[in-house]
Amino acid sequence: MAKIKVRLVRSTIGQIPQHRATVRSLGLRKIGSVKEHESNPAVMGMVKAVSHLVTVEDVK
Repeated sequence: MAKIKVRLVRSTIGQIPQHRATVRSLGLRKIGSVKEHESNPAVMGMVKAVSHLVTVEDVK
């Protein structure tokens, strides 16, 4: 399965609690933190929900 890198680029301060929880469940804490995840529908849905806070790139 393909992998993706998710990077937190904006702060969660001022965001609704659901978005904060989604960012935490992706394993991101501080701005600039990066995590690798399998590209599956569950993870892609979480990324889409907080797309204004994160960037995504494919891992080769």
